[in-house]
Amino acid sequence: MNVKSVLSSNQRRDLIVKLIKKGGVESQAHLVKLLARDGVKVTQATASRDLEDLGALRVRDANGEFQYVINEEVSNRSAGTAGLILNVLASGNLAVVRTPPGGAQLLASAIDRNSLNGKLAGVIGTIAGDDTVLVISKSATGGAQLAKAISAFGSGMKQDVKVGTKTRSKAKGR
Repeated sequence: MNVKSVLSSNQRRDLIVKLIKKGGVESQAHLVKLLARDGVKVTQATASRDLEDLGALRVRDANGEFQYVINEEVSNRSAGTAGLILNVLASGNLAVVRTPPGGAQLLASAIDRNSLNGKLAGVIGTIAGDDTVLVISKSATGGAQLAKAISAFGSGMKQDVKVGTKTRSKAKGR
Protein backbone atom coordinates (compact mmCIF):
# COMPACT_ATOMS: atom_id res chain seq x y z
CA MET A 1 0.00 0.00 0.00
CA ASN A 2 1.22 3.43 -0.93
CA VAL A 3 1.06 5.70 2.14
CA LYS A 4 0.23 9.30 1.26
CA SER A 5 0.16 12.37 3.39
CA VAL A 6 -3.26 13.67 4.32
CA LEU A 7 -5.00 14.90 1.19
CA SER A 8 -7.18 17.96 0.97
CA SER A 9 -10.78 17.30 -0.05
CA ASN A 10 -10.01 18.68 -3.53
CA GLN A 11 -7.01 16.38 -3.93
CA ARG A 12 -9.07 13.41 -2.73
CA ARG A 13 -11.86 14.27 -5.17
CA ASP A 14 -9.34 14.55 -8.01
CA LEU A 15 -8.17 11.03 -7.16
CA ILE A 16 -11.78 9.80 -7.07
CA VAL A 17 -12.39 11.29 -10.54
CA LYS A 18 -9.31 9.46 -11.86
CA LEU A 19 -10.50 6.17 -10.33
CA ILE A 20 -13.99 6.57 -11.80
CA LYS A 21 -12.66 7.51 -15.23
CA LYS A 22 -10.45 4.37 -15.17
CA GLY A 23 -13.68 2.44 -14.65
CA GLY A 24 -14.79 -0.25 -12.30
CA VAL A 25 -15.94 1.77 -9.28
CA GLU A 26 -19.02 -0.29 -8.44
CA SER A 27 -20.12 1.08 -5.08
CA GLN A 28 -19.19 3.46 -2.30
CA ALA A 29 -17.65 0.57 -0.34
CA HIS A 30 -15.61 -0.38 -3.40
CA LEU A 31 -14.43 3.23 -3.75
CA VAL A 32 -13.33 3.25 -0.09
CA LYS A 33 -11.24 0.09 -0.77
CA LEU A 34 -9.70 1.58 -3.94
CA LEU A 35 -8.78 4.75 -2.07
CA ALA A 36 -7.25 2.68 0.76
CA ARG A 37 -5.06 0.88 -1.82
CA ASP A 38 -3.74 4.32 -2.75
CA GLY A 39 -3.09 5.12 0.92
CA VAL A 40 -6.13 7.36 1.38
CA LYS A 41 -8.27 6.39 4.34
CA VAL A 42 -11.89 7.63 4.20
CA THR A 43 -15.22 6.53 5.60
CA GLN A 44 -18.13 5.46 3.44
CA ALA A 45 -19.93 8.68 4.47
CA THR A 46 -17.03 10.79 3.19
CA ALA A 47 -16.95 8.81 -0.06
CA SER A 48 -20.71 9.36 -0.41
CA ARG A 49 -20.38 13.15 0.06
CA ASP A 50 -17.48 13.29 -2.39
CA LEU A 51 -19.42 11.36 -5.03
CA GLU A 52 -22.41 13.67 -4.62
CA ASP A 53 -20.27 16.81 -4.76
CA LEU A 54 -18.61 15.52 -7.92
CA GLY A 55 -21.97 14.83 -9.54
CA ALA A 56 -21.12 11.14 -9.88
CA LEU A 57 -23.99 8.94 -10.94
CA ARG A 58 -24.31 5.21 -10.41
CA VAL A 59 -25.54 3.69 -13.66
CA ARG A 60 -25.72 0.28 -15.24
CA ASP A 61 -23.04 -0.47 -17.82
CA ALA A 62 -23.51 -2.53 -21.00
CA ASN A 63 -23.22 -5.73 -18.93
CA GLY A 64 -25.92 -4.62 -16.49
CA GLU A 65 -23.41 -3.99 -13.69
CA PHE A 66 -23.50 -0.80 -11.63
CA GLN A 67 -20.64 1.65 -12.19
CA TYR A 68 -20.07 5.23 -11.12
CA VAL A 69 -19.64 7.79 -13.89
CA ILE A 70 -18.87 11.50 -13.77
CA ASN A 71 -21.28 13.82 -15.51
CA GLU A 72 -18.93 16.47 -16.94
CA GLU A 73 -21.74 18.99 -17.31
CA VAL A 74 -22.61 19.07 -13.61
CA SER A 75 -21.60 22.40 -12.15
CA ASN A 76 -23.68 22.43 -8.96
CA ARG A 77 -25.52 20.00 -6.74
CA SER A 78 -29.04 20.70 -7.92
CA ALA A 79 -28.00 20.42 -11.57
CA GLY A 80 -26.67 16.96 -10.78
CA THR A 81 -30.10 15.87 -9.63
CA ALA A 82 -31.99 17.03 -12.73
CA GLY A 83 -31.51 13.77 -14.60
CA LEU A 84 -32.50 11.77 -11.54
CA ILE A 85 -36.06 13.08 -11.26
CA LEU A 86 -38.42 11.31 -13.65
CA ASN A 87 -41.61 12.47 -11.92
CA VAL A 88 -42.92 13.66 -8.57
CA LEU A 89 -46.32 12.83 -7.07
CA ALA A 90 -47.83 14.19 -3.86
CA SER A 91 -50.24 12.93 -1.23
CA GLY A 92 -50.94 14.45 2.18
CA ASN A 93 -47.55 15.21 3.71
CA LEU A 94 -45.61 12.99 1.27
CA ALA A 95 -43.91 13.40 -2.07
CA VAL A 96 -42.95 10.31 -4.06
CA VAL A 97 -40.10 10.84 -6.52
CA ARG A 98 -39.36 8.32 -9.28
CA THR A 99 -35.77 8.01 -10.49
CA PRO A 100 -33.89 5.82 -12.96
CA PRO A 101 -32.78 2.49 -11.44
CA GLY A 102 -30.03 3.09 -8.90
CA GLY A 103 -30.67 6.84 -8.63
CA ALA A 104 -32.85 7.01 -5.54
CA GLN A 105 -30.14 6.96 -2.88
CA LEU A 106 -28.11 9.69 -4.58
CA LEU A 107 -31.20 11.88 -4.93
CA ALA A 108 -32.34 11.22 -1.35
CA SER A 109 -28.90 12.20 -0.07
CA ALA A 110 -29.01 15.46 -2.06
CA ILE A 111 -32.51 16.22 -0.75
CA ASP A 112 -31.46 15.50 2.86
CA ARG A 113 -28.37 17.72 2.62
CA ASN A 114 -30.29 20.56 1.02
CA SER A 115 -33.03 20.33 3.64
CA LEU A 116 -30.36 20.85 6.30
CA ASN A 117 -28.85 23.88 4.57
CA GLY A 118 -32.27 25.51 4.06
CA LYS A 119 -32.60 25.11 0.29
CA LEU A 120 -35.41 22.60 0.79
CA ALA A 121 -36.96 23.81 4.01
CA GLY A 122 -39.94 21.79 5.11
CA VAL A 123 -38.40 18.34 4.60
CA ILE A 124 -38.28 16.06 7.64
CA GLY A 125 -36.41 13.31 5.83
CA THR A 126 -36.30 10.77 3.03
CA ILE A 127 -36.49 7.03 2.50
CA ALA A 128 -34.84 5.68 -0.65
CA GLY A 129 -35.25 2.42 -2.50
CA ASP A 130 -33.66 1.65 -5.85
CA ASP A 131 -35.77 3.90 -8.07
CA THR A 132 -38.14 5.65 -5.65
CA VAL A 133 -37.64 8.27 -2.94
CA LEU A 134 -40.29 8.98 -0.31
CA VAL A 135 -39.91 12.55 0.98
CA ILE A 136 -41.75 13.54 4.15
CA SER A 137 -42.96 17.11 4.73
CA LYS A 138 -43.05 18.85 8.11
CA SER A 139 -46.54 20.12 7.26
CA ALA A 140 -49.44 17.64 7.47
CA THR A 141 -50.73 18.88 4.10
CA GLY A 142 -47.39 19.92 2.57
CA GLY A 143 -46.97 17.11 0.02
CA ALA A 144 -48.06 19.16 -3.00
CA GLN A 145 -45.84 22.10 -2.06
CA LEU A 146 -42.99 19.71 -1.37
CA ALA A 147 -43.42 18.11 -4.80
CA LYS A 148 -43.13 21.55 -6.43
CA ALA A 149 -40.05 22.37 -4.37
CA ILE A 150 -38.37 19.08 -5.33
CA SER A 151 -39.16 19.63 -9.00
CA ALA A 152 -37.68 23.14 -8.82
CA PHE A 153 -34.64 21.81 -6.92
CA GLY A 154 -34.08 19.16 -9.56
CA SER A 155 -34.40 21.51 -12.50
CA GLY A 156 -32.37 24.30 -10.91
CA MET A 157 -34.76 26.80 -12.49
CA LYS A 158 -35.58 30.10 -10.82
CA GLN A 159 -38.92 29.69 -9.15
CA ASP A 160 -40.55 30.79 -5.91
CA VAL A 161 -41.49 27.72 -3.96
CA LYS A 162 -43.53 27.74 -0.78
CA VAL A 163 -42.81 24.76 1.46
CA GLY A 164 -44.62 24.60 4.77
CA THR A 165 -44.70 28.23 5.87
CA LYS A 166 -41.56 29.48 4.13
CA THR A 167 -41.10 30.85 0.61
CA ARG A 168 -37.77 30.20 -1.04
CA SER A 169 -36.40 31.53 -4.29
CA LYS A 170 -34.73 28.85 -6.36
CA ALA A 171 -32.14 29.94 -8.90
CA LYS A 172 -29.89 27.92 -11.11
CA GLY A 173 -26.32 27.91 -9.86
CA ARG A 174 -27.20 28.35 -6.17
